[in-house]
Amino acid sequence: MTEPLRILHCFRSPVGGIFRHVRDLAEEQSKAGHQVGILCDSLTGGAHEDRLFDDVMPFLGLGVTRLPIRRHISLSDATTLWESYKTIKSLRPDVLHGHGAKGGLLARIIGSVLRVNRYRVARLYTAHGGSLHFPRRSLQGLLVHSLERLLELVTDGLIFICDFERQAYERKIGKPRTRAALIYNGISERDFGVIPARSDSVHFVYIGMLRDLKGPDLFVEAFAKTERRIGRPLSALMIGDGPDRDKYRSMMIESGLGRRIGLLPAMRVREAFALSQNVVVPSRAEAMPYIVLEALAAEKTVIATRVGGIPEALGENSAALAAPGDADDLSRIMAAAIAEPQWARQAMPDIGTIRSAFSASKMARDTVSLYYTILAPGADR
Repeated sequence: MTEPLRILHCFRSPVGGIFRHVRDLAEEQSKAGHQVGILCDSLTGGAHEDRLFDDVMPFLGLGVTRLPIRRHISLSDATTLWESYKTIKSLRPDVLHGHGAKGGLLARIIGSVLRVNRYRVARLYTAHGGSLHFPRRSLQGLLVHSLERLLELVTDGLIFICDFERQAYERKIGKPRTRAALIYNGISERDFGVIPARSDSVHFVYIGMLRDLKGPDLFVEAFAKTERRIGRPLSALMIGDGPDRDKYRSMMIESGLGRRIGLLPAMRVREAFALSQNVVVPSRAEAMPYIVLEALAAEKTVIATRVGGIPEALGENSAALAAPGDADDLSRIMAAAIAEPQWARQAMPDIGTIRSAFSASKMARDTVSLYYTILAPGADR
């Protein structure tokens, strides 16, 4: 089967890495001749995300459908499932590709209902961390991981975006009992190229969602410790939106850092990169964050915690990796980055390695190849 496909990407929140991943896939798949669409939540996102939708719209032959999709399971999910089913049935996709826990649930459940009605559709799931962040022995983790195992029965293909995610899945859920593939997150060629810091740039920048999982509080604490290590005032920016924005603002003020750490709303990442040479990624948990790949492509100095697939990009033994949840260790690396002139050159990975390993075009080609394998006549599904 080699004819163009009708592909619908389903996910919950149109923010952050999942949205970036889907936009890149949609663009590359559209350029390859496929018809692509998006189904996602209508309750999240703002002006910044609206601009990103405008960017990707020319590549969405199947358009964008936005419905209220809440983070947690609720009674409203029944209405969302029904509305999603009607929309998806009308679009007649060949592929339903779910991203994240809620997107994966929608794609596989609705795809299975269509299959009962003798409609041929491939059901794929990419976790993007999601349910894999839950501790294995917690009650919530037990419930979520059991559900993931059950959903394998209605899954034609699992995609892992980094080897860490593959290992976490096998450790917490079990060895996949359906077709699975490791396909790294990728960025496009236009993402590569030096973005110089502006003359009024700050020492450090945090770019991302303002929620505890991503570690903005660790960034604030590590910044204060870095000032003490260096022995002089420094400057920083936190750029992003999220549910805990006011909490972090209060934290900065109470710590006496309100004048030295600025807080800006989400913006295009290339604009954010111009505001500092040093990008700090203090996450408590990750899969393969795009901000790390984008920053490396822009030849920024990346300082991050050793979580998820980040070591697969920076290098397992990278001096830029701090212990997770350890603000003191993070501040040690932040201090080295600005106090030692050769530190960044020695610590950052080779840009050619990043370009070859994390390519959006390769990501899209490998993903579509998996679609065709699943849809091939006589394939074991």
